[in-house]
Amino acid sequence: MVNITYDASGSIIYTDDSGTQSVYQNGDIAWTLAGTALVFIMIPGLGYFYSGLLRRKNALSMIYMSVMTIAVVSFQWFFWGYSLAFSETGSAYIGNLKYFGMKGVAAAPSIGSARIPALVFAVYQLMFAAITPMLALGAVSERGRLGPCIAFVFIWSTLVYDPIACWTWNSNGWSFVLGGLDFAGGSPVHISSGSAALAISIYLGKRRGYGTERLAYKPHNTSYVILGTVLLWFGWFGFNGGSALSANLRAAMACVVTNLAASVGGLTWMLWDYRIERKWSAVGFCSGAIAGLVAITPGSGFVGAPAAVLFGVMAGTICNFATQLKFVFGYDDTLDIFASHAVGGVVGNVLTGLFAQASVAGFDGITIIPGGWLDHHYIQLGYQLADSVAALSYSFVMTTIILWLMHFIPFLRMRGSEDAEIVGLDEYDMGEFAYDYVGLEQEIGHDIETKMSEGMTTGGREPHHEHHHNVDENSLEKGLGSPA
Repeated sequence: MVNITYDASGSIIYTDDSGTQSVYQNGDIAWTLAGTALVFIMIPGLGYFYSGLLRRKNALSMIYMSVMTIAVVSFQWFFWGYSLAFSETGSAYIGNLKYFGMKGVAAAPSIGSARIPALVFAVYQLMFAAITPMLALGAVSERGRLGPCIAFVFIWSTLVYDPIACWTWNSNGWSFVLGGLDFAGGSPVHISSGSAALAISIYLGKRRGYGTERLAYKPHNTSYVILGTVLLWFGWFGFNGGSALSANLRAAMACVVTNLAASVGGLTWMLWDYRIERKWSAVGFCSGAIAGLVAITPGSGFVGAPAAVLFGVMAGTICNFATQLKFVFGYDDTLDIFASHAVGGVVGNVLTGLFAQASVAGFDGITIIPGGWLDHHYIQLGYQLADSVAALSYSFVMTTIILWLMHFIPFLRMRGSEDAEIVGLDEYDMGEFAYDYVGLEQEIGHDIETKMSEGMTTGGREPHHEHHHNVDENSLEKGLGSPA
């Protein structure tokens, strides 16, 4: 039995087997659980954001992928993920199986903070583990196979996310011991997912028609892009603010700088785009807001509001220009995940090394750090760079190894067929559509009247979708490059 009592104020008192007592404030638990829900909503938000940026025939695949990822990682986290990342008896690189199957994860103080029990910390950190592979899976869009992604998420979470989370946030982790500052996931979440997206993009190769007008399409649903951005921005208050693991002044400051960096990042990116297009781009604004959110993530518990403005400007500028890297190096990163998340994460880590302040970290009344360059602690930048380079290179190499091992197991091969690309992942892999048949003729050039006549010849029964795959490719090409 878990030995729980309450004091006069209603706070929880946990007594372990040795008689040691821990006191938990209900407000701290409530805020962390609220943060859990906030981060959860970011994951389908990301699905909508990605979906809106794609062509209509692939719109459903990313929304599906977001909920699939939540489910797979939830099982993986229960099975061994939490233990590999956060067991107190693990190594500097990865944990052990002390908490296999969540055994013994209950009311004892968590490794993240003695102010909340381990069970609360475990479910909060689950949401970080779940959103990270989903960030990377945007690279599969329009040309991957959805089935193997299920296995990929489980394997990638185990071999890439859990070790990086361990070395960043576990008290035994080498980066943590070294003195690296990462409040909410610059390296474990953003750099690791952005690097993985680059590895996936290179492995999958270019989409059909890359470099031609056929792929010069506009996002099919800008409303989805804005909806996804709003859900991400909304959830990021739990992502960064919740990382204080307590309802205190430091959590409030994290929320302030998060919102400010997102706002400035969105305006900056949009202005950079305006100089070329002379249009006020909603997609540009949303891209910049997310770049600002990515950059402020590692620094959100360490920097003040004036620095947050610079985080937003730098992220909105550098990530915007980083989207051109794919043209320089010739890889097809469909959704610019490397530019937004890996580059944005490195920008955030470096700026944290420069602008981290001991006074801001101390807003919780407990945390003591030497600070960054603002506090004349110059070696901090070296720690941040070491952590960034390690996460970027480890994730890229390990993701590439995973993809190639899966490549030689036919049913796990991630690259989809040419037919799948032509018809779209929604039709080919799912047999379902985001919008049923609305706009399908424009998207793949199929004659809907023929479809209806076929239905009549089958006695009104719906013919199997498979006939799309046999349509003459020339007729399919007509709609591929059309603005949706």
